[in-house]
Amino acid sequence: MKKSIITIERQYGSGGSIIGKLAAEKLGVNFYNRQILEMAAERCGIAPEYLESAEENVPTSFLYSLLLSANPAHTMEDNLPLSDKVFLMESRIITEISEREPSFVLAGRCGSYILEEKGCFSVFICAPTDYRVKRAVNEYGIPQNKAESILKKSDKRRETFYNVNTGRSWQDKDQYALCLNSAELGDELCAELIVRAFKEYNQRFAE
Repeated sequence: MKKSIITIERQYGSGGSIIGKLAAEKLGVNFYNRQILEMAAERCGIAPEYLESAEENVPTSFLYSLLLSANPAHTMEDNLPLSDKVFLMESRIITEISEREPSFVLAGRCGSYILEEKGCFSVFICAPTDYRVKRAVNEYGIPQNKAESILKKSDKRRETFYNVNTGRSWQDKDQYALCLNSAELGDELCAELIVRAFKEYNQRFAE
């Protein structure tokens, strides 16, 4: 199947979002990451920061779910934990974008799963812990003494959000078309390799 959309899953501090944006610029298409969260927040009428805290924290408390399910005025979807609602809302937004844009690059948010039937070219960006810690400190402004802890917690949240919502393993490299080590290759080369692989794959398909 021809793949018109690039999806990127990435470890925290690997530069996956920057690489995705570079790849999108090289292809002349839109790049989506946090914009999906902001669109979902706008539809819900709440602050993006609130949704962000729920987005990768799965599951919500049992008490919260119990209180919701006890209210007969709520629909089945209303009774879902907030993290599940966020996933459903973001899935709809991503699907809508795919229906109006023939090609784009998407970072995170289970894109490879949501867009699988659309024929997405899935990428995983990783890097050694020491490289990601250094990047978190120098580029993200994370305190040195907290960087490794934040890195581990962020990766765990991303992994849990992906695994729970897709039934797959976030770290299973077999499900991705391309896996790149940004510490070894650098952002620019990673982006170039993604674009080159994406184009050559589609060229072979066209032949």
